[in-house]
Amino acid sequence: MSHYIDIAHASLNKYGEELCGDSVQIIRKKDYLMAVMADGLGSGVKANILSTLTTRIVSKMLDMGSELSDVVDTVAHTLPICKERNIAYSTFTVVSINADNVHVVEYDNPSIFYFKNGVYKKIDRKCVEIGDKKIYESSFKLDLNDALIIVSDGVIHAGVGGILNLGWQWENVQQYLEKTLEVYNDAYDICYQLITTCNNLYKNKPGDDTTAIVIKVNESKKVTVMVGPPILKNMDEWVVRKLMKNEGLKVVCGGTAAKIVGRVLNKKVITTTDYIDPDIPPPAFIDGIDLVTEGVLTLRKTVEIFKEYIENSNSNILRYSKKDAATRLFKILNYATDVNFLVGQAVNSAHQNPDFPADLRIKIKIVEELINLLRKLGKNVEVNYF
Repeated sequence: MSHYIDIAHASLNKYGEELCGDSVQIIRKKDYLMAVMADGLGSGVKANILSTLTTRIVSKMLDMGSELSDVVDTVAHTLPICKERNIAYSTFTVVSINADNVHVVEYDNPSIFYFKNGVYKKIDRKCVEIGDKKIYESSFKLDLNDALIIVSDGVIHAGVGGILNLGWQWENVQQYLEKTLEVYNDAYDICYQLITTCNNLYKNKPGDDTTAIVIKVNESKKVTVMVGPPILKNMDEWVVRKLMKNEGLKVVCGGTAAKIVGRVLNKKVITTTDYIDPDIPPPAFIDGIDLVTEGVLTLRKTVEIFKEYIENSNSNILRYSKKDAATRLFKILNYATDVNFLVGQAVNSAHQNPDFPADLRIKIKIVEELINLLRKLGKNVEVNYF
């Protein structure tokens, strides 16, 4: 597929529980994506164990090419038995996308929502009985602007017994998503709107674990990041012109780089003392630039956020709702499909101060670490050094 598969997920824990009983596992490779969502029986620690085991087993076995019947049999014989109900139980939904071919497997979760150009489209599903379980399968092709939304029953039950007597209901969620898709294009925004609406219906006290995964087919998204000043001063204007000429969002990292951009463009660099996070310098503003940040400290923190995000399997987007410069940079880079780094090699004397931590002296090393993390996420990264 020539377009990009955008994906985001978010969860709400049942009120009073430290762990979510729903689990999500995402596998992304070149031209391939798999998303697995499992809902464990009950809530809390037991449900979390059930759902985590399910997502890991299902995603690993299917990714290795196992037959669906073998996967279901393995899940049934692996999960621990619930002493209260004497059943080993976890529902699951799997969406695998290979190029533009989609295969959906559903077991006892709410049916997925499929939208073509923002309009709901019914999926033809076939029922396959494996043991005593009814599994529904469907296959179809994805096109630009198509969207798939996977939800646990916490979404369908949102507001039950409170704002809505019978809960939100599947058809109501469908109508809500159609309206949301008219306004928002990115998976992150769609998912955030859906999960926060659920939280509002629950009056901020979810009565069930609530999870949504949004998969959206979008055009490629380009971002250009200028980091630091060029090693030769006579290249300042050339680099800034290259930054402004490139398509997509534009980011400038580093105080000296920001001054160069402001001078070349004849625009003011507006600083702020609004320290949202005392460990991360605040962003600045230049007209025509989407984000302006401090350099090494912000980049280092952005690397840390990406590491946490990858280690937790593209974790819950609600973790990244902060407004500090590093989180904003993370969101922009995570949003991108193609990232072009313009890396200046001039030495910042402050970073060579022996009183600074050693990792602050090596800007290039931090940038290269960030580039490697972005490539792990399947992004196309181009680097130019000046």
